[in-house]
Amino acid sequence: MMASTAPPPPGPALPGTTIDPARPGATINPREAAHFGAMASDWWDPAGRSAMLHRLNPPRLRYIRDQVDRHFHLDPRARRPLEGRRALDLGCGGGLLAEPLARLGAAVTAIDAAAEAIAVARDHAAGQGLAIDYRTGGVETLEGETFDLVCSLEVVEHAADQPGFVRGLAAALAPGGLMILSTPNRTALSRLAIVTLAEGTGAIPRGTHDWNRFLTPDDLTRMVEDAGLTVVDRCGISASPTRGFRLSEDLSLDYLLTATRA
Repeated sequence: MMASTAPPPPGPALPGTTIDPARPGATINPREAAHFGAMASDWWDPAGRSAMLHRLNPPRLRYIRDQVDRHFHLDPRARRPLEGRRALDLGCGGGLLAEPLARLGAAVTAIDAAAEAIAVARDHAAGQGLAIDYRTGGVETLEGETFDLVCSLEVVEHAADQPGFVRGLAAALAPGGLMILSTPNRTALSRLAIVTLAEGTGAIPRGTHDWNRFLTPDDLTRMVEDAGLTVVDRCGISASPTRGFRLSEDLSLDYLLTATRA
């Protein structure tokens, strides 16, 4: 069942559709790639600059597993439910999502714009005995490949061309497949919690987020539908000092969105 949220404060108009399929990396913002590349060395340190992502990962993985089990009619007790299926992690960073997807049995392709992050991801996966197809680049590099599961978590807000980025993800979704995205909402709460407090105190490196690039659930739903998919679920991620991050009906801070082909 879809959760709902109060109307957000006024924000910018949606970005224009400027993607040029003939130009690799058209959805990549070079400044963003450089910023995340500089964070790559301690990607797997749960107390390092990516600590917030480590804390976000458990509820995100719980949501993905629930959606995958429901959509593909899988046994929730199965240890490798994605065996025989292809999964894409776009904007994979150091592999915090790609590795769990591989452990669930998927043949994983993971792509990031920051070559430094991909180098870290490859080394870490090798140390875990995981075979993951890591690539440097953007969604434009897929060249007609399709996947049963397409994931992109906390990435669309960093894309240079957000509608084009979503269209690229949708094009990579195989018939009968499932796409799962997550992103911060554009609300007063997200500005306070993510930009003012988290970046202001150093919990997240300064300059990581541009609040004006955040998308409301309606913004993202419209982009996904314009790309030919149907949104089937939206779920919030909320935070508290005592309980940390958890799945919630409150979409005002951060949210996940699941879509299938219309």
